[in-house]
Order: sequence, then C-alpha cells, then structure tokens
Amino acid sequence: MQYNGAEIIIKTLLDEGVDTVFGYPGGAVLDIYNALYDYEDQVRHIRPVHEQGGVHAADGYSRSTGKTGVVIATSGPGATNLITGIATAYMDSIPLVCITGNAASHLIGKDAFQEIDIFGATMAVTKHNFMVRDVAMLQDTIRRAFMIANSGRKGPVLIDIPKDITQQFTEFNHKEKLEIDSILEPEQEAVKEFANIINESKRPIIYAGGGIISANAHEALRKLMNKASIPAVNTIMAIGCLGEHDVLNLGMVGMHGRNSSNLAIEDSDLLIAIGTRFSDRVALNTKHFAPNAKIVHIDIDNSEINKNILADFNIVGHAKKVLEAVLPYIEENPRKDWIKKIAEFKTNDYRPKDEDTEIKPHQLIKYIVDNVEDDAIFVTDVGQHQMWTAQCCERTKPRTFLTSGGLGTMGFGMGATIGAKTGNPDKTVIHISGDGSFMMNMVEIKTAVDYNIKTISVIVNNHTLGMVRQWQNLLYQKRFSETNIDHSVDYVKYADAMGAKGYHCETIQDFEDAFQDALKQEKPCIIEAIIDKDTMVFPMIPAGGTVNDIIID
Repeated sequence: MQYNGAEIIIKTLLDEGVDTVFGYPGGAVLDIYNALYDYEDQVRHIRPVHEQGGVHAADGYSRSTGKTGVVIATSGPGATNLITGIATAYMDSIPLVCITGNAASHLIGKDAFQEIDIFGATMAVTKHNFMVRDVAMLQDTIRRAFMIANSGRKGPVLIDIPKDITQQFTEFNHKEKLEIDSILEPEQEAVKEFANIINESKRPIIYAGGGIISANAHEALRKLMNKASIPAVNTIMAIGCLGEHDVLNLGMVGMHGRNSSNLAIEDSDLLIAIGTRFSDRVALNTKHFAPNAKIVHIDIDNSEINKNILADFNIVGHAKKVLEAVLPYIEENPRKDWIKKIAEFKTNDYRPKDEDTEIKPHQLIKYIVDNVEDDAIFVTDVGQHQMWTAQCCERTKPRTFLTSGGLGTMGFGMGATIGAKTGNPDKTVIHISGDGSFMMNMVEIKTAVDYNIKTISVIVNNHTLGMVRQWQNLLYQKRFSETNIDHSVDYVKYADAMGAKGYHCETIQDFEDAFQDALKQEKPCIIEAIIDKDTMVFPMIPAGGTVNDIIID
C-alpha cells in the first residue's frame, strides 16, 4: 500500500518501538506533524519551549530508560538549535535519532528560507547522518539510523528530510527492526591472558566508566570485584554502577573525586580501565597517571585504545561479554593487605562540616537522598552543584544519575529531567542546578507544567558562576571577571507565573520544609536554596596536577 513520506516516518517509528517523541513543529515538518495527528493514541509527543530543551529531553529519556531518544525539528534555526544537545549526547555515547526537516529538494543549496546544511553542520557530532533524497529510501534509512545509534559505541544519528520527500508517495510494507551489529565474542587467548594479569597482581584497581552502564555490565563487574577482592573507582558517568556503601567501591575518581580513589590509583600495580576514555578530568596528568601500574584497557571503541593513555594490554569488546568471559579464569583472592591499605586511604577522605545557620550543599543533597527512593533519578546541570551532587547523591542503581559529562553542557538539566520523568513516570526525578545553569533553559519549566510532568528543581543559588569563580579564587588571584550574577530573579514569582510551585530557602530547615511540601505537590516545583558565594567544591586537583597537588580546603 502507498503512503506519503510523512506517514512512512511515523509508521517506521512505531515499528521501531517508539512511543514518545520530543519535537517542535515548523514549515518543513508540517507534513510529519499532519501525519502524527492520526497517531496521537500511539505516540506521545512533547513540545518543548525551545528545540534545545527537546533534544536534551530525548537525551534524558534515553539515559534513564536505555531506549533510543527521538527528537524532531524543523529546518534552519530549528535544526541548528539541536546541535548543542546532539553534541552532548555524542560526547556521552547516548543513542538518539534526530529527524530534521529541510527546504524542498529543488531549493537545497540555494539559500532558501530557513535552509541550512544541517547534514554538514552535524558531521563532527553525530555517529552518522543522512539526507534522504528518495522517498523510497526513507523507511530503510530510519531503520538503519536506529541500528547505527545502538550498535557498538552508541551515539546520535541525524536524518535530514527535504519537505517534498515527506509529501511524495511510495509503497510501504512493515519490516522487522534491523539487528544491532553483532558484537564478537572476545578471543579466548586474550581473555585468559587478561585473567593471568589479574591473578598475578597484588594491588589491582578497577577504573569503571560509563560504558559499564551502557553495556548493562554492572552485575558482571560486581562479580569480578567480589571474587578477586578488587576495589573499584568510577567516573562521573558510571555513578550508580556500584553500591555507594559497598566495601570495595571507592567512589568517584578524578579532579573532584575522593582522595582515596586517587590514592588507590597512584599506588596500584594494575589498573583495569573498563568502558572509559581516560578523560582529562580523571587522567589529569597523563605522564603521571597510575605510575606504578600495568594498564589494561577494555573498550568497545577501538579508537579509544592508546588515545590518551598507552595501555600495556587491551581487549576491544563489549564490557559485559568480556567480564563474563574472564570470570571463570579468575582465582579467588582475599588480597587482605591491599584491602587494608584501601581502608587506610579512606580515612584521608575529605568530609565537609555541617551547619545549622546556613545551607551547605552536602547537607542539602544528603537530605534529598534520605527522603527519596533508592531508584529516584538525579539530574544535574554543570558546575559546582554537579560535583556536589556526584559526590553525595549515593546512587546504587544504574541510570539514576544523569549529567552532561563530556561536553559539560550548562542548561542540560531541565530538559533532561522532563525526558527522564516522561520515561519513568513512577519514579521521583530530582533536578539539581545552579543559578547560572538554570537560567539557560529555565523556560522548560513551562513544558513540565503544560504536560503535567511532575519535576522538582533545586537551584543551589550562590549568585555567581560558582565553578568559574572557584578557579578564579584559587588560580587567578581572586580576579572575579564576569562571574558574579548580581541581578536578582524571584524564583518563587517565576514559578507562580509559569504555573509551578516555588520556594525560597535560606536555612537547612527552610529547605527540609520546602522539599517535604514539594514531594506532595502534583505540579512541577522550583526550590531556591541560598548558599554562600565562596563555598567551594573539595577536594580538587588542579588541571594537569596529580594527587600530590590535591586541595582539601
């Protein structure tokens, strides 16, 4: 039977199992939205205030559910408004399918109204992209996009569709999903050598990255740790892959990670890096990272091997498959001396002090943790609040901590919170932001109100761009150039104007009362918590430094 391109798009999305789409209508995608009108009972569509909010929502939906996020935007500025969100997903290996409209085929390249070469503009920040020139290729292109987004190292794929392609008719028959590219089983000889390296080590440490969560390898990781008594540290992208209070879990590593995590890497004789890329926020000084250790790197992406740190041994493969394959060859080993030393390292961890008269970020986050479920989802923007949340949120399940780790996108949080809550309607979703980040996409609170998406946004307000000010304070002789946010925003009035509920808090008791009330509300809430402008994130290792350069206070 024949259908036009627009209806083929919707039917193919349904065949791919899509039940939620984020998007913003416009001239070049009018036919897509016209087709969508007939499928409102099968596809939930959420229209953001701004396309960037929409792509962040698709991203948050994907991170929290493991499904592929889908976003639609019109041509020109609608398409370019997606780029920051696409780059955010690309840096963190999040599967998205982004559909953009464009000018009609005969106008491409002629600077038509709202025409942009989004195909070329996104080549550096997509895993793959397409421009569809033949309506007969539309269905298979969409199917390929979903397959590519989820094969190997996951990531965003863009499909640009000229308007006339959405209007033309062609034959359509339902097809099964394309199988995700098969991941080869790791070679047995490599697996056995990997096991021997572990068995011979005395002070091994696992350095777990976001690939553990992407591969659903957290249970296999725990089995390896427990069997061989190997402690582990994690990147910010891997928060939730291990239990916060697991004896063998040292927690976050790197610039704002725990002192014990960084010391353990410094003293290890074997570093097992799994699903991570040795970013400059962890391997701050590549010439002095794990200086006494043999380095083993396991990653699904061959291009990451030896890119930032030279590995002594590597396996290119799926984290879960590699871990499951090596387990039978691992010898049980209590490693008592190493575990004892790890416990000693933990005694040197930074512990912030509580206060009653002012709000301290760690107290605020700890109160939230104590009053939400274990599977509650924390979403952050980027800055000091992001680090405080990463340090204190105590997530014990994967996909319960969402943040822009690679690109560091301020303004990510509100859209991602909407996406996470849409994909997990029965879970509590907490958005923690700073006043700088929140103002970048604060309009998306209106989206949450309009679609009755219950979110709680906590603004840790220090009236400054806190992380930049911290660097200016410690490293730039207190030259606070353009970081103070002196203009005042009344967030309570703003929340009311948007149809949400707002709170203003200046003490920890104020915050506790506000948070309890917000949990009872059936509408989005904004809680402003005032903190001191000069409150800093500790510990901190300056860029290019080592654990010996750590700043504790």
